[in-house]
Amino acid sequence: HYPANQGEKEAAERRFAFDDLLLLQIGLGRRRLERSTVDGIAMASAPATLAAFRAALPFALTGAQQRALAEIEADLARPRPMARLLQGDVGSGKTAVAAAAMLIAKANSYQSAMLAPTQVLAEQHERGLRSLFEGLPDELRPQVELLTGNTQAKARRQTLAAVAAGEVDILVGTHALLEEAVGFARLGLTVVDEQHRFGVRQRATLPDKATGKVPVPHLLSMTATPIPRTLNQVLHGDIEVSVIPERPPGRTPVETRRYVGRERDEAYALVRQQAEAGRQIFVICPLVEASEATEAKAAVEEAARLQAEVFPDLRIATLHGRMSGKEKDRVMTAFRDRAYDILVSTSVIEVGIDVPNATVMLIEGADRFGLAQLHQFRGRVGRGGGASWCLLLADDGTPQGEERLRMMVETDDGFALAEKDLELRGPGDFIGTRQSGLPEMSWIDGAFDVLLLDRARRIADDLLERDPDLSRPEHRLLGARLEAFWKRAAPDVAV
Repeated sequence: HYPANQGEKEAAERRFAFDDLLLLQIGLGRRRLERSTVDGIAMASAPATLAAFRAALPFALTGAQQRALAEIEADLARPRPMARLLQGDVGSGKTAVAAAAMLIAKANSYQSAMLAPTQVLAEQHERGLRSLFEGLPDELRPQVELLTGNTQAKARRQTLAAVAAGEVDILVGTHALLEEAVGFARLGLTVVDEQHRFGVRQRATLPDKATGKVPVPHLLSMTATPIPRTLNQVLHGDIEVSVIPERPPGRTPVETRRYVGRERDEAYALVRQQAEAGRQIFVICPLVEASEATEAKAAVEEAARLQAEVFPDLRIATLHGRMSGKEKDRVMTAFRDRAYDILVSTSVIEVGIDVPNATVMLIEGADRFGLAQLHQFRGRVGRGGGASWCLLLADDGTPQGEERLRMMVETDDGFALAEKDLELRGPGDFIGTRQSGLPEMSWIDGAFDVLLLDRARRIADDLLERDPDLSRPEHRLLGARLEAFWKRAAPDVAV
């Protein structure tokens, strides 16, 4: 295709983008139709249990948390498996809402499974749930257990036996829960944290884990990555979405500061002041596109430079993508337990890691990161209740990079930042397989708009109403294209 002018080129790009959006919407629509024919578990509401839970909490649920919980309650009451995403900014209280959903499952004599992408996060969730439930009367308090790849053989056998016997109400773990050995007596609800970190196939397998003839369990996914409203249809056209846009009152906002060139010494002075006060610091290395190996090398070199030239008296650790999962867990656990003062990391720093003693997030080459990622980094500090800082270090960058840093200083509203990111960078970063488990769509950035998406959605819905299997002769070629398109994201998942 050789367009004669810019107009023809843009029309072609728009057409390619539309083709991708149409194939995406047909695939998501088919998943929706499939789920509507599957038997789920209709759970009765549990007003007394939820009233006791609210009374036992050390805080009041916000209006947004109450709304999200009401939507989840309505889904759980239906005889179809729930498929809902709970979207909320860092610290918005998603776990409390998920905990309430798991209490409803227990009140109906069903078990829940909660998956986290790493061992450190799984342990954090287990501790968090025990803390949320500790004020409940004994008869209402769920039995919570943890199962990860590191669980010792004897403890593992005992936990598996208790789960199979129905003695465990909530099993928290990593992808170890996806192994065949885990058999639930009555699995009614699966909660998946940061669902884009699990393969689509993994998310699809867990609900079938129940032993016996139990219908498909309900699925609740959670993410702290705010997604622009317009993109929810693209990314989540096959599921329902609940949003918690506000944070609980009383959280001290993280102060964000921008430093250029020689102002670096001011940033280091704040780091030293906080370290001497017994606080901890994250340092993020610049994003290097070349490879994970280059990024890992940069992190190791930056840690060595800081140790030799800037903070010779402080304890500095390194975290990067070339380390094994076990090594990463070991470093993060040691940092959380205050064995180090500074953690120098690449962009692999875990979403959701809770280090209440960390008060400074220093980001080198901050203009190279997208707003969503910068906001995620910022969310790693300020969890201990006191003052905290996000320090953005960057030499004069591109106008777009500068605009992102200006926005970071001006607002800590993750959803406002996500909308701005969409405007500045296009939807590619949100839709890429890394984030969403959806097929790569190479044309989408240049030609995306809401009208194009709406048109693709309407045509897909109309087509599926007339020919849900795409079995008519005139649709067979489209069916083959659809299969090839979705194989790019998840080779072993049929649509």
